[in-house]
Amino acid sequence: MASTHAEEPLAEDTADHDAHIYEEVMLSERMEHSQRLAVEELITTEASYVHNLQLCLSDIRAHLQKKQLPGLDLEGLFSNIDDILHVSRRFLRGLQDTATQEHEQLLSISTLFQEFKEEMEMVYKIYCASYEHALLLVESYRKDPRLQEEIMDTLTATVPHTSASDLSFFLVMPVQRVTKYPLLLGKILENTPANTSTHEALAAAVRAMTQVNANINEYKRRREVATKYNKAEQLTLRDRFARLNTHSIAKKTTRLSRLLMHEAGIVAKTEDKEYDELEEKFQSVASSVTALKENVASYLQHLEAFLLPTPHRCELQMEEGPAQQYRRFAEHLHRAVFPEFRRRLDRLVWKPLCRLAEMLVGPQQLVKKRLDKLLDYEEIQERKSETGSVTYDEEAAMNTYLAINALLVAELPRFNQVAMQLLGQLLGSFSVLQQDLATEVLHEAKKEVEQMPHGHMLLPAFWRMVEDTLQQSGVQLRTFIQAFETVTPSPLLQPLNPAEERKVLSLVSKHGPDKLYQVTSNVSGSKDMDLTLQRGQIVALLQSVDTKGNTGRWLVDAGGPRGFVPAAKLQPYSLGPSQQPKMQMPALESGTERRRHSYVSPEAPKPQVATFTPAFQVVAGFSFTARSPQELSLQAGQPVVVLEPHDKKGSTEWSLVEVNGQRGYVPSSYLLTVPVQEPVGWSLPV
Repeated sequence: MASTHAEEPLAEDTADHDAHIYEEVMLSERMEHSQRLAVEELITTEASYVHNLQLCLSDIRAHLQKKQLPGLDLEGLFSNIDDILHVSRRFLRGLQDTATQEHEQLLSISTLFQEFKEEMEMVYKIYCASYEHALLLVESYRKDPRLQEEIMDTLTATVPHTSASDLSFFLVMPVQRVTKYPLLLGKILENTPANTSTHEALAAAVRAMTQVNANINEYKRRREVATKYNKAEQLTLRDRFARLNTHSIAKKTTRLSRLLMHEAGIVAKTEDKEYDELEEKFQSVASSVTALKENVASYLQHLEAFLLPTPHRCELQMEEGPAQQYRRFAEHLHRAVFPEFRRRLDRLVWKPLCRLAEMLVGPQQLVKKRLDKLLDYEEIQERKSETGSVTYDEEAAMNTYLAINALLVAELPRFNQVAMQLLGQLLGSFSVLQQDLATEVLHEAKKEVEQMPHGHMLLPAFWRMVEDTLQQSGVQLRTFIQAFETVTPSPLLQPLNPAEERKVLSLVSKHGPDKLYQVTSNVSGSKDMDLTLQRGQIVALLQSVDTKGNTGRWLVDAGGPRGFVPAAKLQPYSLGPSQQPKMQMPALESGTERRRHSYVSPEAPKPQVATFTPAFQVVAGFSFTARSPQELSLQAGQPVVVLEPHDKKGSTEWSLVEVNGQRGYVPSSYLLTVPVQEPVGWSLPV
């Protein structure tokens, strides 16, 4: 009886043990089953995801591209979805290959996620950062009935089974997929025993994909901050003043003060060697792009100016020969070769260069804004070290600087590299275009040269023939000039009207007859103090050099206004008999009759003329003591010669005068015009 009671507890213990083992086995089987389902879900959903991406690209986007709808930004909608599809296809193949590895499948999946971590982060962060912009585009297309109808027609024709209401149904898929990877891996991890190596590998994969999502979110936040500041705003002066307030003025003042203390060495500047090197390279690239754009623009202007003359359109009254060959050659260059070169240069160099310059605007704005935020950051850090705390707005300002700095450090290396590549390609394209132009011009020229009489001559013989021809032409030209000068008639008499006669006599009375010159062609003044004169007008020479020492620009008196005229358009003028004063004149030694109002060649010896004492002269009304090397001292009553009734800036308060061979400026109010005490008359030269 006792033995029976002893056996009952033993049987109960055995039953409990068996039940425990059974529960463990069932739990293990359930975990294994759930694990297998989670793996299948991962692979199946990845395959469905890749299929939908292919639909997006091969069907939807391709269909919209064929329609060529104006106002539809396909690049803004689909961003870098091609890169995502490329990575996802390879990732799917890797997942499908793990299906054959029964016991090592989970380890292979973990390893696969680790291998694709960087690639996934690279492609998904770009897409996620531009996803908000894509949604804004979709929303704007909804408000356009024409575009919305075309988009819906495309969805109905390409993916009718999805019942998608708009493009956002497909555009959200990459965003959802990358955030789901940690969840799918976590489900597999939950059904994996904790004491196995597989559990550790899966846990590492979960951490990796969680970090990928965190990095994507941080990148997106930085891009949002950067987008706020990298837009180049075209503000008028009024708009800038309207933005000023007490807060903005205080902030700008603090920044300026901080910057001045940096330059003066009062406070240490925050050093970031990595960023400084990147910015220096970026600024070098930006200046190179700007210089190249200016040079290409100037080159295009010169090319346009070169194409303006059309010598081939001139009618040449000549038989067939070199002149007609040149005409055909020039016509071909102007109508075919150069216009085609201009089109290729515009398409392959100028337009890409303009787009590259536009790409620089955003980073340049961000670099400027980083400096502003750095000054704010340093100021807040200094305040934080003193008080131990910062406000919410100050914390946000510090985070803004850190976000901009991190984004520039991450993006500038790639941007500099791409910009340098584009710049090199543009320079290479420009060089190739120049080579092609030279090759084509030489090819066309050779065809014409071969038809010329001397086209097959050796080069030394050809140059000897050219020299002989030039010498013969020179002899013929000199002979023609001599014959022309022999038979050229004397200048026609051009009588002056009474008003001109009186003006000439006035100029003679003021300056003497040997200072008279006649304008040989119309003069149009283009600078300050330049005169506009008509051909044949008489002027008096005041100074044969301008204020800058230029001897090709003379100061003259036109009988009232005074100013500068080109010396090449003046010839000495001699008075005619009727222009002489009414008094007895001694006979001149030369018996040659003087022509009335005629030109006199500068090379011809000047006839001996009588001097004329002016009726008025300028004297110093008061004594003046020079206070600088540019001024001239005067004594009251001292005669002076006024060279310019103004200073270099055109002010009439000062006059340029000459006294005893010395020149300088004196106050105009100190000068007086007085009559000469001696009787007016002619006198022979001593």
